[in-house]
Amino acid sequence: MIARRAITAFSLFFALLLLGSPFQGKADNEKVLIVPIEETVEKGLYAFLNRAVQTAEEENASAIIFEINTPGGAVDAAGQIGRLLTSTNVKTISFVNKQALSAGAYIALNTDEIYMVPGSTMGSAAIIDQQGNTAGKKAESYWFAAMQSAASQTDRDPVYALAMADESVDMPDLGAPKGKLLTLTAEQAKEVGYSEGTVDSRAELLKVLGFEGAEIQTIDESFAEKVARFITHPVVIPILLSIGSLGLVLELYSPGFGIPGFMGLSALLLFFYGHMVAGLAGYETLILFVIGIGLIIAEFFLPGGIAGIAGIAAVLGSLFLAADNPAHMGMSILIAMGVSILASILMIKVFGKKMKFFKKIILTDSTNTEKGYISNKSRIELIGLEGYALTALRPSGTGVIGDERIDVVSEGGFILKGAKIKVVKAEGSRIVVREVSNLDLDK
Repeated sequence: MIARRAITAFSLFFALLLLGSPFQGKADNEKVLIVPIEETVEKGLYAFLNRAVQTAEEENASAIIFEINTPGGAVDAAGQIGRLLTSTNVKTISFVNKQALSAGAYIALNTDEIYMVPGSTMGSAAIIDQQGNTAGKKAESYWFAAMQSAASQTDRDPVYALAMADESVDMPDLGAPKGKLLTLTAEQAKEVGYSEGTVDSRAELLKVLGFEGAEIQTIDESFAEKVARFITHPVVIPILLSIGSLGLVLELYSPGFGIPGFMGLSALLLFFYGHMVAGLAGYETLILFVIGIGLIIAEFFLPGGIAGIAGIAAVLGSLFLAADNPAHMGMSILIAMGVSILASILMIKVFGKKMKFFKKIILTDSTNTEKGYISNKSRIELIGLEGYALTALRPSGTGVIGDERIDVVSEGGFILKGAKIKVVKAEGSRIVVREVSNLDLDK
């Protein structure tokens, strides 16, 4: 009996060891990706996060931890990132390490779990336009619904998400009465169910999640992705387009191809490079731009204006295709055009410059007498000769000078037919005569 019990206990102990071994092996083989979300949220950030999510899926990672510290950014970029995070099967965790405001709060709400460090904040997600004013009703309605939907799909009370975006929601107990947007502290977020916990560090977060023995891989932005994020920033786009147009305009006033032209082309190529890396534009967009520039140049040599119009349309089309926000791109193009027009006025009016390019294709030589050009045969040899009026001169008519009939014009008034005349001036084909009186004949 005792032996049987001993065997049973030993068997149970051995079974527990067998069951425990695979579990331990699984924990050791777990992989967690840590992805930073910093600075302004813009379209370039999506390309980086998309690469991170794809890496997690390909390597069968157990979770992705997004370490968030951002003041917010573009609503359309945040919406695209939110769809990316909710579409993956990998567990997503937001680690708010300082602040997740505006678009950052929306991104955090689209993850499965949220953890915050002490003193961190999340919220204040009002939608504003490029001038810093509150956006229109239509845009606000979309954003309110998006914030509530992001909270609801992760079983969080949507009323707090709405209060983050709509200042008309009254929450005085959380420091957000009417007229003020809700911004949750770490303690408040945990209290209302918007945070699973407050941790002091990344190491503590991994311990709380049970990943202290997992393989940790940090995904950092590549140089190309950093450039793309900078270039696709809403403030940088009009600056790049203005530099590009300004450089090309100044090049028209300079001999040969120099620094202004190189500067302009570099700015435009950077614009397209950044948007291509961010996934906003393809090679077809760049090709359309090059075709447009070629058609504009061809317009200087072809009549009709069709090539120029098609070229301008192609260039504008390529710029709009490269950006998914037509309103912002339209404003950027208007700013660039304004800078170009102002530069042209300054070059012409202030510096007295002329476009060197047009000198090669526009005829500027004049056929004047000083340069040896003669449009009509001069009859200077007739000056001083006399004859008579073959017809009445009123004041033009026909006269006979020597044996030659010549179209003449009187110096002043009317001259009768048959009257004696004298040539007093010859200006090309214009022969001016004066009536010779009897007094003159006596002389």
